[in-house]
Amino acid sequence: MKKMLLLAGSLLCLFMNVQAQKTTIDKVVAVLGNNVILLSDLNQQYAQYLNSGNPNNESVKCYILQQMLVQKLLKQQAEIDSVIVDDNQVDDEVDRRMRTSIQRAGGQDRLEQFLNKSILQYKDEIRPDIKDALIANKMQGEITGKVTITPLEVKRYFESYPKDSLPDITTELEIGEIVLQPELTKEEKQKYYDKLDAIRLRVKSGEDFGFLAKTYSEDPGSSPDGGDLGFFDRTQMAKEFTAWAFKLKAGEVSPVFETEFGYHILQVIERRGEQVHARHILIRPITTPQSIERTKLHADSIYQNILNKKISFSAAASKYSSNKETKYNGGMMLYADNVTARTTFIPADKVDPKIFMVVDTMQVGNVSQPVLITEPDGKEVYKILMLKSKIPPHKGNLDQDYAKFKEKALEQKMDRILSEWFQKRRESTYIKIDPEFNTCEELQIWTKPENTK
Repeated sequence: MKKMLLLAGSLLCLFMNVQAQKTTIDKVVAVLGNNVILLSDLNQQYAQYLNSGNPNNESVKCYILQQMLVQKLLKQQAEIDSVIVDDNQVDDEVDRRMRTSIQRAGGQDRLEQFLNKSILQYKDEIRPDIKDALIANKMQGEITGKVTITPLEVKRYFESYPKDSLPDITTELEIGEIVLQPELTKEEKQKYYDKLDAIRLRVKSGEDFGFLAKTYSEDPGSSPDGGDLGFFDRTQMAKEFTAWAFKLKAGEVSPVFETEFGYHILQVIERRGEQVHARHILIRPITTPQSIERTKLHADSIYQNILNKKISFSAAASKYSSNKETKYNGGMMLYADNVTARTTFIPADKVDPKIFMVVDTMQVGNVSQPVLITEPDGKEVYKILMLKSKIPPHKGNLDQDYAKFKEKALEQKMDRILSEWFQKRRESTYIKIDPEFNTCEELQIWTKPENTK
């Protein structure tokens, strides 16, 4: 251990001396084991923080540096335990973050202007950091992945609350839905097919696919990036999309084909084993008044069959609903703000206002008449809603809120295990932080005397 500490100390001195001889603004701000963190690395992550729309706040660098130290410590252990991530996974994450950054910046040109460098340069710069972050996340999962919680531990966690500090639980609702999406006839769809097929012919005649995607594609996530979807495997896309992506060779363009999202053409850029890099152009058909009227008649028929007990609500949801997330769950909606818990109890103030207006006056067990609702993506659908249960405001208790306290107890146990793990690793790892950051409260636990010897 002493030899390791001397080696790390020599490493820090070497870097400090080299930096002192330079007139550049870069320097070593921290050393953890054999890993160094440069000021330029810290500033790059701060630039990403600003690009996400956050206000300028230099004190945030304390938190960022603390997170970088956490990541380095996890990565160091991952190397010991041979925990790795696939390069294709890194490429996917780089591409995803770039699409998000371009969208937030308002286009590729504006992002490049903000960064003062090309997108390709920026991708090369952030790739190592993203790879380290993915490895660190995987290592953290190795530490906490097998943590479980027993009913006795949940009970003890609940009993640890002072009685006057138990959380106030707001009104919660359990809501079922049957979603009916208007369907166009073949004749109504034809003009959208023809529009995209004309674009496909322009690609075949030599026009740039990326330019046409930026101009015409109705996929907001990929059109700013020329339709580029990055690498994906067979499980990540609609089956029709996957079929063409893995059938074509690099450079080939598909015919027009349809998925649940609309009409597509795609071009394969590269194939790596069971991963494909492709770009696409999407045209979304728009519902017509006639298709909406047809859907209403269908919804009315389903509603009457439920009322007349010819079919149960859950069976109707499974048979007719177009929402894949709820149709196989008896139509029951999940609380979107807490997907890990997979709870059907939704706080009243978190329910979509358009849906809340319908269920607020319903009795428990009742089913609503079909209502026309505009979804967040702009699509109009008919919904039949059921109010399964309504829990009034109350103090948290194990009978009604066991799942909530179980989740909190598990989080607390995982946090404790992680804290203990980090404490042991910090005590046995050489850590040195530049005095410039001595005032950072977040870094105090990293600069204890035993870590600076």
